[in-house]
Amino acid sequence: MRKEYWKRACENMRKGVATVAQLSGFDEIIDARSPAEFAEDRIPGAVNLPVLDDEQRIVVGTLYKQSAFEARRLGGALVAENIARHLQGHLKDKPKKWRPLVYCWRGGQRSGSFTTWLRMVGWDAHQLEGGYKAFRHHVISEIGHYASALRWRVVCGPTGSAKTRVLEALAHAGAQTLDLEDLAAHKGSVLGALPGRPQPAQKHFETLLWARMAALDPARPVHVEAESRRIGALFVPEPLILAMRRAPCIAIEASREARLEFLVHDYAYLGDDIARLRANIDRLAQLQSRKTIEHWHALAEARALPELFGEFIDLHYDPLYRRSQHGNYAGFGDAPQLETDDLSPAGIDALAQRILALDPARGGTGDPGVA
Repeated sequence: MRKEYWKRACENMRKGVATVAQLSGFDEIIDARSPAEFAEDRIPGAVNLPVLDDEQRIVVGTLYKQSAFEARRLGGALVAENIARHLQGHLKDKPKKWRPLVYCWRGGQRSGSFTTWLRMVGWDAHQLEGGYKAFRHHVISEIGHYASALRWRVVCGPTGSAKTRVLEALAHAGAQTLDLEDLAAHKGSVLGALPGRPQPAQKHFETLLWARMAALDPARPVHVEAESRRIGALFVPEPLILAMRRAPCIAIEASREARLEFLVHDYAYLGDDIARLRANIDRLAQLQSRKTIEHWHALAEARALPELFGEFIDLHYDPLYRRSQHGNYAGFGDAPQLETDDLSPAGIDALAQRILALDPARGGTGDPGVA
């Protein structure tokens, strides 16, 4: 079977075709799709050199429904014009030994025409077999594989427990981590949208996730924050969320005072964006009484963040946490409890060390009380 695979791979290379498994063997990856397709998702590290821009793609596609011949004639002229511009621009200083890989949506005419031109110039260019669609299938399949192969350790704790900062401290100490909220550009809670960082498209989130998971060592545990299925507008892939919910848990039990102080500091930017804060409050309208929502709006307008966040803790975050963690994470009931009243940077570092102490493979004692 393996012999046949490599025989086929060698034949493809002679034909100027490569597979997803051979991505790392090229000097540059060229995405020949339109800018809109590229913006939604792309192979990591790819450069966008479209053979048809967004408007041209629509025009040719519309014309194709009327006449395939006329569409190809117009498309051919536009593709030639765009490729010529790329040859005189991004590609003008590429050396003779430069070896690019080109892909489009399904490995069809767009990447085929670009690859042909590059090979005519003299470069050892290859077309990705199956195009982006094949890469997308690979990403989904590999996420499922890594989800089951990696050794997860889920860090739990109610909102305000500095779980993301603890993950950062763990990574700084040399532990393996997967920060889903960073990949999703969202803190996960109702206040979680990050200023200046829009969330990626779902497909791109999954590509970023695949790339991060591929870099992890399956022989070592991976610390990840407990999440719901959704992080903002994005969904955690099913194989991963199921693997996390079956994994051992570690629970941070921070005092209410420490959590409130942390939240006020971590979300201080909302004090300068009352419109966003009010919009976040409105998202809770179906879960809280009208009177409570109006009261929270008044606190927001007064920029009374300590009072507002304190009520969020008591009336929203903690009741939700008690329902979700016990119901969703099988290991939560047996999780070691790490109590703390200090979520300062030093306190967070101490929490990370206590978590590392639970891993005997790192020389830990298994005692969560050891700092």
